[in-house]
Amino acid sequence: MRKYRKWRDIVIEQLAEDWDAALDYIQFAMEEYQVDGDTEVFLLALYTFVESQGGAAEVAKRAAIAPETLSKILSSNEAPYLDTFVTILKALGCRLSIEPLKAEDCSPDRADVDTSVTPIKDTKPEIALATDNK
Repeated sequence: MRKYRKWRDIVIEQLAEDWDAALDYIQFAMEEYQVDGDTEVFLLALYTFVESQGGAAEVAKRAAIAPETLSKILSSNEAPYLDTFVTILKALGCRLSIEPLKAEDCSPDRADVDTSVTPIKDTKPEIALATDNK
């Protein structure tokens, strides 16, 4: 019978074998977090990174925190405090850095998808897109 594995287990294995890929993985997760602000997804990616680098027990030992505490932080839906996050990154052999954004990334109305609506010519008024929801 064929043995099936979870996708996350395969990712952890691959990241454990390739440090550069692991760094790219967590860097991408951080960049996505800055775009969408999805803390839960970011923490799952961080937990995957931790597992690939020896597991929660090993990383917690390097960070001088209890393994249960680290697991609780990474399983939470809330972002860890900055000093806690920096401690975890340091235990992983990483650091948090600041980089300037490109001008187009700073625009408050920046959107990755064109969300403007252009009316279709010759559209019947009763079919036109409502703009005031009244």
